[in-house]
Amino acid sequence: MPRLARPICDFRPQPRRHPAMAALSLLALVSGCTVGPDFASPATPDVAAYTAPQHAPAAAGDQQLLAGADIPAQWWQLFHSDALDQLVRQALDANPTLEQARASLRQATEDLNAETGGRLLPSVDANLSVARKKVDPSAYGVPVSELPPPFTLYNASIDVSYTLDVFGGNRRALEGMAAQVDYQAHELQAARMSLAANVVTAAIRQADLSERVVATRELLDAQLRQQDIMRQRLAAGGIAAADLSNQELLVAQTRATLPPLDKQLAQVTHQLAVYLGQRPAALSVAPLRLADLTLPASIPTGVPSALTRQRPDILAAEALWHKASADVGVATANQYPQFTLTASFGSQRTRVGDLSDGVNVWNLGLGLVQPLFHGGELRARKRSAEAAYDAAAAAYRQTVLDGFRQVADALRAVQTDGEAYQAYDDAWRRAADAERIAQGRYQAGGISHLSLLDSQRQLLQTRIARTEADAARYADTAALLQALGGGWWNEPAAPAAAQLPVPALPQQ
Repeated sequence: MPRLARPICDFRPQPRRHPAMAALSLLALVSGCTVGPDFASPATPDVAAYTAPQHAPAAAGDQQLLAGADIPAQWWQLFHSDALDQLVRQALDANPTLEQARASLRQATEDLNAETGGRLLPSVDANLSVARKKVDPSAYGVPVSELPPPFTLYNASIDVSYTLDVFGGNRRALEGMAAQVDYQAHELQAARMSLAANVVTAAIRQADLSERVVATRELLDAQLRQQDIMRQRLAAGGIAAADLSNQELLVAQTRATLPPLDKQLAQVTHQLAVYLGQRPAALSVAPLRLADLTLPASIPTGVPSALTRQRPDILAAEALWHKASADVGVATANQYPQFTLTASFGSQRTRVGDLSDGVNVWNLGLGLVQPLFHGGELRARKRSAEAAYDAAAAAYRQTVLDGFRQVADALRAVQTDGEAYQAYDDAWRRAADAERIAQGRYQAGGISHLSLLDSQRQLLQTRIARTEADAARYADTAALLQALGGGWWNEPAAPAAAQLPVPALPQQ
């Protein structure tokens, strides 16, 4: 872990030299000094598994977890659905949140470009001026019998100013801005990864709710038919009134589940439209069906020790830690002297036509500013920067822990989803067998129509539960691939014209 360090500079007494040479030697000596900590990326954690050995699944139902296998950049294509692929690509092209993240990255990059030129290169300005003047020579100790008349002075000059980065304050500031560019780049990648996962999850949720609404309406129809038969049997004296009341209660309960399902379906459809960069009323994409998706038979889980170099949120936290490190260097450098070189040369004439006759005025200067007393402000700002550094380091460690927790949670969810689906699928198959037997018995006259409807109701109920469990497998598989980093590092390199320029800091 990077540590806060003192500037590595040698200010020990040197052999006696000529004063001018000594001054130049001092400037040359300290010009390579950079105060503050030198940040280094944290080492990858030495971990071999995402979860404890007793909780580390190798399979989730009929899905295999491939340890060490890399995640593809377009991981959603593992579901083998062209419609889902089109949804994700449309969102990546049109989503306003991604446009905002791209703009923030461009802004950070251009801020770095501007500061690089302003801090590491001298400023050169051209000046043109005209002034009407009157001079009293006696004010300078030159007695005259008659004051000279006013005159016009024309000036054309070039002014140069350069602040020497003696203690590396400018370089640390640029290092911090470069870290900010890294942060925005990782935030953009995190936004892309989250958007893709959100689109996949919303599409799966939409398919799940659509199928559950259809199945629930079919269940309600079956229960209503049962209710009608029971009313007829009650009128004939075949059942008690309590039996009909229980059936009416069951119908009311089933009917009450439909409005919440319709509301959730509308909300997830509206959210999907926003992900696609559209108004809810403009969405014209038909909902997916779970049957349109293929559950990945194999899920690549990568290498646990590489997670910190793959998750964009962890890399973004590292970039903020890096920036905090550079800010300590800036706050430290502000306590040391600042040297500024200035130069100017030009032509001053009383006639504008004479300006091109040559240089007749020039100056060259070296300025030194040494903070002496600021009421403890500079030391307090350094301590503040050091506290921010410690906070950023702690935030990075917390982000790493949260990343491993999310992967462990997703792995466990995928495993339990597989177990739950197998249980619900077994119940559905048994209910289907029971319904088929009931159909045969009803056609042979062995059971009543009411008994047949009851077996069909049980089949529909198990079908609804099975659909929900199936959708959970798809959604949690997508969540696992997102938690593992989303495979963005396997994306093909963008064309050179599309890459944002990030200037390298000069080595001094």
